[in-house]
Amino acid sequence: MSSPTFPTVEKCASIGREKHTVVADMDGTLLRGRSAFSYFALVAFEVGGVLRLLFLLLASPLAGILYYFVSESAGVQVLVFVTFVGMRVSDIESVARAVLPKFYLHPESWRVFSSCGKRCVLTANPRIMVEAFLRDFLGADVVIGTEIGIYKGRATGLVRRPGILLGKNKADALRKEFGETMPEIGLGDRKTDFPFMTLCQEGYMVPQAKPDVEAVSQGKLPKPIVFYDGRLVQKPTPLIALLTILWIPVGFILACMRIAAGALLPMPLVYYAFWALGVRVTVKCTPPPPAKKSIGQSGVLFVCSHRTLLDPIFLSTALGRPIPAVTYSLSRLSEFISPIKTVRLTGDRVTDASMMKKLLEDGDLVICPEGTTCREPFLLRFSALFAELTDHLVPVAMVNQMGMFHGTTVRGWKGMDPFYFFMNPSPAYEVTFLNKLPMELTCSARKSSHDVANYIQKALEEMAKKNDGKITCPRTASSCQSSYSPGWMSAEVLEESQLVMGSDTRLLQLLDCWRVLIKLVGTLWNDCLEEAGEYLAFGNSSGKPGGPP
Repeated sequence: MSSPTFPTVEKCASIGREKHTVVADMDGTLLRGRSAFSYFALVAFEVGGVLRLLFLLLASPLAGILYYFVSESAGVQVLVFVTFVGMRVSDIESVARAVLPKFYLHPESWRVFSSCGKRCVLTANPRIMVEAFLRDFLGADVVIGTEIGIYKGRATGLVRRPGILLGKNKADALRKEFGETMPEIGLGDRKTDFPFMTLCQEGYMVPQAKPDVEAVSQGKLPKPIVFYDGRLVQKPTPLIALLTILWIPVGFILACMRIAAGALLPMPLVYYAFWALGVRVTVKCTPPPPAKKSIGQSGVLFVCSHRTLLDPIFLSTALGRPIPAVTYSLSRLSEFISPIKTVRLTGDRVTDASMMKKLLEDGDLVICPEGTTCREPFLLRFSALFAELTDHLVPVAMVNQMGMFHGTTVRGWKGMDPFYFFMNPSPAYEVTFLNKLPMELTCSARKSSHDVANYIQKALEEMAKKNDGKITCPRTASSCQSSYSPGWMSAEVLEESQLVMGSDTRLLQLLDCWRVLIKLVGTLWNDCLEEAGEYLAFGNSSGKPGGPP
């Protein structure tokens, strides 16, 4: 019996579909990638750690052989069992909601899917792994997926009846959900989708996405996708997962060296140590000089955007002197390895204000008024308490770059945040200083603390925007286009640094060679990860209808 033929999704009209129902497959149909390995790998790593990811990677060849040569269902069951067995259901749901990849939607299928009044997704993926993402961010009304066994709040890894939703099982699930009134539109991308597509009034095939096809932007989605959790920066295809596993032992040793350098060396030398170990620190615009206690100057309060727990340390590195920091929550390990003084806030407004005023009497202080880290290109709302403490306020914009691991987490142990950041092959930090806030914009000029906080927040947002490499201050409209090394430091800092390093340039030359070597390794590693992309995922380069769905 010949297989039915369906027109491509480009020929499907999307106007006047408000009362229609659409049923779509997930991998290769709504999402551009046809393999679900990356989603299994994300759950495996974020919940089970690197060992679970290793087991999944070792089981992948067996899953691929079963999928292509024995039974598609058997191949997927191997991935499901290795990934989920023993995991808490709550952990799976949390990871599914927070760390599933973004910007992978197929533009043509999304055009049709979003135009319909009722949206249903049929997928062979475990429902528990994809339902939160599909409902919350893609506006799916019904999600039908493979059901896995659960015992006392943990996944057994076994698949419940009727088994993996492939082929006939998808058609049966569609009949059970909709009864005799079948949906108007069915969208699929492979032969195993044909059984349910033939039940719909109209069926359309989604062709395999080409590398140059851009995914749907966030602005077109029903709800903005803010991914605040998860350690992995890139989508873990099989090759990237392998490279990540191989890099972790090397990266952990390198992270320990970088942390030790920051904790043990004098602060004027930390910049050079990071430079030699492949950590790029870029400083833009001129920072203020240190306060002089001899003439009664009070300390400056540096108001920073908050990207990682390392923000105050890189601020100190940029200034060449240790600046104490107040923190809302910090692990004991992070406090122990910190090269600067950290002071915990109590949460009581009066007590915290009194404590910070005393710290400012002794010198400069840094605070991150967002209260928590944020990865997205925007700032969280500032707490206004800092504006009441002093009129000497200097906003600082922090930007970082990580190629492999995120240096922040919500679910995981925050004590590992510095290690994950420094485990990146070539991490980078950019520290941008704004001009000191003028007196007419402070609380002394009868401005409310909320007005001051809002102004600084807007200033930091504007400062972070780049125009041909220029950084423009929103108050003075002055621009700079230069990156500073410690050469702009105060005379006292330069003198201390020169006393340690001496006039012999061989040390600097040796550091430069070592830095270039580390940077070269990091660049090659990042390039390898980027080039791998989705091309080596299951079935991506083959003529078969995709890998394990």
